[in-house]
Amino acid sequence: MEKVLFIINPKSGVDRVKALAAVIDQQLDKRRFESEIAYTQYAKHGTILAREAVARGVQIIAAVGGDGSVNDVIAGIRGTEATLAIIPKGSGNGLARSLGIPLEAEKAIRLINRGRKHSIDLGKAGEQLFVSNVGVGFDSLVAKKFAKSKRRGMMMYSWIVTKYLWKYKEWTWEIEVDGKKMKERAFILTVANAQQFGYNFKIAPLADLQDGLFDIVILKKYPKVLGALIALRAFRGSLLKSRYVAYTRGREVTIRHAHLNMMQVDGDVHPCSTELKITMLPAALNVLVP
Repeated sequence: MEKVLFIINPKSGVDRVKALAAVIDQQLDKRRFESEIAYTQYAKHGTILAREAVARGVQIIAAVGGDGSVNDVIAGIRGTEATLAIIPKGSGNGLARSLGIPLEAEKAIRLINRGRKHSIDLGKAGEQLFVSNVGVGFDSLVAKKFAKSKRRGMMMYSWIVTKYLWKYKEWTWEIEVDGKKMKERAFILTVANAQQFGYNFKIAPLADLQDGLFDIVILKKYPKVLGALIALRAFRGSLLKSRYVAYTRGREVTIRHAHLNMMQVDGDVHPCSTELKITMLPAALNVLVP
């Protein structure tokens, strides 16, 4: 029998956790899989739990949560033969949406029974591993404010975006992609491995998790009154057609700014240096997909 460990953040609520445990019991094929559940108790605990599970022979590690929880588990299994399963329980669920993983727990768990897996690329920003995207512009500010909010969901995310949209001052960035240098004054500067931030907001609609390349998307300074139209393009997957967007691809990216000290990585905020180096790790992770 294959072993499956479900890593769950109990902060989602006792009733919700109990309901999820019941769904796992109902949907996982017990003839083929032996399941365990572990609960995170502090930040980055998911990484430790995943690493310990792999060391004792667990073959499938299921991250139950949002992109931040998934990122923690990936850090624990990267470089091993273990396979990642994703049970989306976050706010935006950007990676799950990019991979086409159902947002319903029942359907996501049944993907484990099916056993179809892909090898996907990862990235490294400084010393921080990521799977979806890294951003140093307006998205990092939104991620910081969202993390401090007691409320979750699309309504809160939209409220934060609207509140800070008019206050945000664009910076002029030095950007180097595979040795080619450029300067851009950018509202958003994102290095994407997957297509979206979450909520179906497709910042990099052409991104492919298996092509060994990052999609670098630069939303330049634009008239703020057009913010709703820019967002509509992103939701429709046509952001790259905007005249305010610059787009390129590459394997190695360096971003420089004298005041750079913060980045969002898969939706979580992390400190960084004034010179941020981002590198591609091709085919670095096995993940279960539809």
